[in-house]
Amino acid sequence: MYDESSQEGGRRLQPALAARRAPSAPSSSRMFASYLADVEQLLDEQRYDAALREALDLPRIAVALADPQLRSSGDRVRTWCEEWLRPPGAERDAHGLEFERLGRTLIERIGQLEGIEGVPMKALRQLQLRRHARTPTRGFRAPRSRDLSARETETVETCSALLEAARRWYARHACHDPIVQANLARLAVLR
Repeated sequence: MYDESSQEGGRRLQPALAARRAPSAPSSSRMFASYLADVEQLLDEQRYDAALREALDLPRIAVALADPQLRSSGDRVRTWCEEWLRPPGAERDAHGLEFERLGRTLIERIGQLEGIEGVPMKALRQLQLRRHARTPTRGFRAPRSRDLSARETETVETCSALLEAARRWYARHACHDPIVQANLARLAVLR
């Protein structure tokens, strides 16, 4: 590990080893960030149905990106939701009960995907279209959501939970996963 042949007689780290040990910065995907920002913008514009459609595709996109053949299945999407939907520590507070309810609702919706296996082309195409977009500032402006109906409130909660789950997944897993990064690069060059 150390070069013992130093002329000064001291120890020094070999440059090749130092380069290998340097921490690598996590990758970011403008395509993925733009997709998330677009969902937030739809929420901001109160286009709740469109935002929900886009947000519900996030688990399928994540599962497909993690697969070498860009395949997704209902079972793998359900597993992704179970792993990433609940924020860390939420099981210890009352907020965890909300994620339990939301998780059950999403898994029911995802249950409709059972038996559907393959490449989610429409969802991946939507992601791919973001490759040349500028990344707008992040964040859904919650104050506009004060006077919502029960259905709209549920939609905002669902979209927000899926957006945060996708961000956690990307930050903690996908930015370091060579398969995800290769698939994102592949989508960026495909037209």
